[in-house]
Amino acid sequence: MPDLEVAILGAGPYGLAVASHLRNAGVDARVFGRPMSFWQENMPAGMLLRSNWSATNISDRHGELSLEAYQADSGTSFTTPVPLPDFVEYGLWFQRRAVPDVDTRLVNRVERNGAGFRVDLDDGQSLEARRVVVSAGIGPFAWIPPALTGLPPNLVSHSSAHRNLASFGGKQILVIGGGQSALESAALMHESDADVEVLVRSPEVIWLRGGTIHRRLGRATPIFYGPTDVGPIGISRLLAEVGLCRHLPNAVMRPMARRAIRAAGSRWLVERLADVPITTGRSVVSGEEVDGRVRVALDDGSVRVVDHVLCGTGYRIDIERYEFLPTELLELIDRANGYPRLGEGLESSVPGLHFVGAPAAWSWGPVMRFVSGTWFTGQALAKAVGTRRPAGRAAAGVQSA
Repeated sequence: MPDLEVAILGAGPYGLAVASHLRNAGVDARVFGRPMSFWQENMPAGMLLRSNWSATNISDRHGELSLEAYQADSGTSFTTPVPLPDFVEYGLWFQRRAVPDVDTRLVNRVERNGAGFRVDLDDGQSLEARRVVVSAGIGPFAWIPPALTGLPPNLVSHSSAHRNLASFGGKQILVIGGGQSALESAALMHESDADVEVLVRSPEVIWLRGGTIHRRLGRATPIFYGPTDVGPIGISRLLAEVGLCRHLPNAVMRPMARRAIRAAGSRWLVERLADVPITTGRSVVSGEEVDGRVRVALDDGSVRVVDHVLCGTGYRIDIERYEFLPTELLELIDRANGYPRLGEGLESSVPGLHFVGAPAAWSWGPVMRFVSGTWFTGQALAKAVGTRRPAGRAAAGVQSA
């Protein structure tokens, strides 16, 4: 018999939500990793979450593990936009309530072993699992424009590489990107007395409406907007039906997904960036180090020479960048543009190997890129794995959720 039924790699919102649902279904599931580590170590101090209140809930927007339950239990009080420290504390509270026995060791390697998997941990120990759920987050997928990839990290970096953007105070910074990460990073650095310019490839910056349409619709809002808070009016409601999205033709799904996740900034950033120059319709052609600074050439022939280039350029999914997946296992996974193709229970073409979070977006829609995707994911895994448990296998560590 294997050491456990399900090994969950990653202790962020997705890993914790999956573990909570599996345990409630009587499945022996163990989580490996440091709880909420990406949110604590790779998000900047001072950040505010863009998602609305409903979509910021982990696992379920109602019940004993909701934001409301956390506030009542902890005595804290906050509203939207939710400050990063409050969301992190909510996630840690969720973990203590639902998965108190998280194993903080990291997974170095996953290999097939008969009908299951061997999981090698960073302390040299190995264990056997019948199933593996990859919930390892987006950290390895951080993308920097090719024109800048050869420069050292003290000159060019991704926005996820910095916890304290105040360290750029007094420096001249070029921020690349027109999405929330780039724009909010620019605001935080500007407020720390950095000389900041934002460079956006699109012809204009897209600002979200800030709930104005929701207020106009009033009680009719749920007809047009899904509670997952992903996508514009109409599209949002359809994308929230994750189970339906999986069956839509690519010709229909892909344009909707692109529209739902296009680069945009929250309305509450407009005032904070009023004194920050934003150059639109321009792209980086080349970058080079010159006397300890960065010389960046743009496609209009203009040049910027700055102390640092911060790339808020998002993430490009490619599961080959998960270092714990060996080549021989990757070759067995049916993929599309770096994403694994997933069936029921978010299971890959390798039986017993599941992927959740952003890598599931190709098969199940863009909601999988956001915290609100944990609602569907936890239920889907519990339904699929719970009904396929081997006869006679005893449940272990079931927690109330």
